[in-house]
Amino acid sequence: MHDYSRHMNHRNGTSGPAVPLEDQLFVALLKTADGLSQQAEQLIKSAGLTMAQYNVLRILRGAEPEGLLCRGISDRMISRDPDMTRLLDRMESHGWITRQREKEDRRVVKTRITEEGLAALKKLDQPVRELHKGQFSHMSASQLKTLAKLLEEVEKRESAE
Repeated sequence: MHDYSRHMNHRNGTSGPAVPLEDQLFVALLKTADGLSQQAEQLIKSAGLTMAQYNVLRILRGAEPEGLLCRGISDRMISRDPDMTRLLDRMESHGWITRQREKEDRRVVKTRITEEGLAALKKLDQPVRELHKGQFSHMSASQLKTLAKLLEEVEKRESAE
């Protein structure tokens, strides 16, 4: 992170005041998340899925057997997809999900994962687990716990606003 401050000051042609710590943290979080995400994206893409599709399948697997409304899926997404309906359309055409109107209220459409969707996830479970283990293998268990607690604090602040 210290390098970022030096880089920003150099880029601006100043040796003046250091970049505020909060600014450094913000950029460091974004860069780190991007790097980790790109690695995961490559793995998911090799299985024929986008990150958004993978995320939807994980969400729906966790919501079995009830399934979820479109809004419920959107609320649980890691990264928001501006056109959830179109995303679900594509996933349904691949046979990974089904959508069905509820008999009691025809306005309600529940989305559920299919056996094909479950199979696609199952193929990725172990490789994703190994990827994540490798991404954090340089850190001790105690460092990981501390990082998790700190990130929870950052997330609490975001969700409180």
